[in-house]
Amino acid sequence: MPLRALFSGTVVGRSFLLAIAVSLAALPGVAVAQSKRDRAAAEALNQRMTVAETRYREALVKAGNNDPTGIPQSNAALEDMEDIVIACSKQKGCAVPNMLTTYKRLLKGNADGAGSDDVDTTLSSEDAGDLPTGSVPQGANASELLSADGQRFVRMVQFNPAVQAGIRRWLTDMRVSLVQSNENYQYMRHLMSPSFQRNGLPEALLFGIMAKESNGKVHVGSRAGAVGPMQFMPATGRRFGLGPDGTGFDTRYDPRASADAAASYLNERFAELNNNIEMSLAAYNGGEGRAARVYRDTGGRNFWDADVYNQFPPETKDYVPMVIAAAWLYLHPKEYGLIFPKVDNRPATLKLSRSASIYELTICLGNGGTRDGYMRVLRNLNPRYEPDSWIPAGSTLNVTTKMVGLYNRHCIQGPRAALAKQLVMSDANSAIVRIGPLEMVEPPVSTFTPTAGALATTVATGVSVKPKMPAHHRVARGDTLVSIAQKYQCDAGVLAKANDLKAPRYALRAEQRLKLEGCRE
Repeated sequence: MPLRALFSGTVVGRSFLLAIAVSLAALPGVAVAQSKRDRAAAEALNQRMTVAETRYREALVKAGNNDPTGIPQSNAALEDMEDIVIACSKQKGCAVPNMLTTYKRLLKGNADGAGSDDVDTTLSSEDAGDLPTGSVPQGANASELLSADGQRFVRMVQFNPAVQAGIRRWLTDMRVSLVQSNENYQYMRHLMSPSFQRNGLPEALLFGIMAKESNGKVHVGSRAGAVGPMQFMPATGRRFGLGPDGTGFDTRYDPRASADAAASYLNERFAELNNNIEMSLAAYNGGEGRAARVYRDTGGRNFWDADVYNQFPPETKDYVPMVIAAAWLYLHPKEYGLIFPKVDNRPATLKLSRSASIYELTICLGNGGTRDGYMRVLRNLNPRYEPDSWIPAGSTLNVTTKMVGLYNRHCIQGPRAALAKQLVMSDANSAIVRIGPLEMVEPPVSTFTPTAGALATTVATGVSVKPKMPAHHRVARGDTLVSIAQKYQCDAGVLAKANDLKAPRYALRAEQRLKLEGCRE
C-alpha cells in the first residue's frame, strides 16, 4: 500500500503532487507527431490520463467515506499517472506539459477539499508537557515527520519530546552506531531499497528500522531468536517466505529477502492499523497481536495517547521514537551537523580466480581508502559464507567496482596475496615446541580448526609438514553440506553422492560420519 497515498488530501498528498508538478514543468516540450501512428499513441496516452484522473477522484470520495477500497484505488490511479507521464516523455508527439493540467486540477482539488479539515497544530503551553500525551498534534506523528515537507518537522518536533530524545541519543552516545549503520546500508542499498520503493514506503523508514534492529550488520542475532538485518523471528519469517532454503542457509540473513519481507509485513500492519506508522512499528517490535489488541480496545487511538502508550513494554516505548528519529536523521543530517561518510558503493560481482576465505580477501584487499576495510561489506553482501570458510575458485561474490580493482591488483598474485594466504593459513598450535629430545607435546585448547591442505611450520626446525586429509568428518550441530565442503575444499556434488545425500535438502544428522570424497588433498 503506497505510503504516498495513505494520507490523500493532507499535506503529504499535496506535497507529493506538487513535487510531480514541479518536475513536469521543467520538462521540455515535445514536437508534434510526424505520423498517424505517433498521433494515435499520443492520443491514447491522453485518454489514459483522463481515465486515471477520474479513478483517482472516485477513490478520494471512497476514502472520505471510510470505504476500504478507496486507498488501493487511489494508489493504483497515481501509479498509472506516473507510468503515463514516463511513456509520454518517450512518445514522439506527446506533449508532456499538457499532462501538467491534470496535476493542477488534482492540486486544486486537494487544497480546496482540505482547507477546512487541516488539523490545528497549535498547542497551549500546558499541552506541551512530557509524553505520553494525547495532545501530540497530527503534525508531530510519524506520517508528517517523514513527509516531503521537511520544514514542517522543524516546527512540529518540539511537540514530540520522545522523538527529540531519540535524536539526541543518536547524536551523542549512539552517534558511532548511527554512522556505521549508514555506511553498512549504503553498500546494501541497491539490494534493500527497491522493496520499499515498490511498496510505496519511505526509504528512511527502512533505514530507521535497520539502524535500530541491527546497525546494518547482517549476521546479528538476538537472544529471542530474531536474526538478520531486519531481525525476523523464525515463525514471522516463515510467513513472509524467509527461512532455510534447502542448502543450509537461512534467508533471514539475506538483505534483499529480509527487506522484501519487512515491506510486506509493514503494509500488512498498515492495513490492519489504519495506516498508523507508530502502531505498525510497535507491532514490529512488541508483537502484532498486542498491537492489534491495544488498537482495538482503545478505539484506534494514537500511539502517543497515554492509554495506548502505557500498554506497551519499555522496549517498544523506546523502539518507536528511536526508529522515527533515525529515519529523520537519515533524511536531514546537515541540520544536526551530522556528516555521513561517502562510500564507493557501486555494485559489481567478482569471480574468484582461486579459492579464498573472507578473512583472506579482507587482508589482501586492504583498506582501499575506507576507514574499516571490507570485511563487513563482504559479509553483508555475501551472507551465505562464514568468514573463515573456504570459498571455491570460480565462485561469484557480490562486491563493489572498487573491490574488483583491488582484487585484481592485490589478491590474485603478488606479495600481498602471498602474505594474506600465509596469515590465514597460520595455525597457532604449530608454534608449540619443546627444546630438548623430540617428543609429542599436547597443544593448548584452541578454537582454531586447521584448514585441510594448510602447511604448518614449526618455529624450531622450519620443517613444513602437510597435515593428512582425514578420511571422514563427524557431523556437528549446525554443520551443513555447504559448510563441510567449504571447510575441506570439497566438491559438494561429489561429497553428497558419496554419502547418498539427496537434493535439495541434503539432510544431515548429528554425529553422522561423512566420507570425504571429492576433497582437495
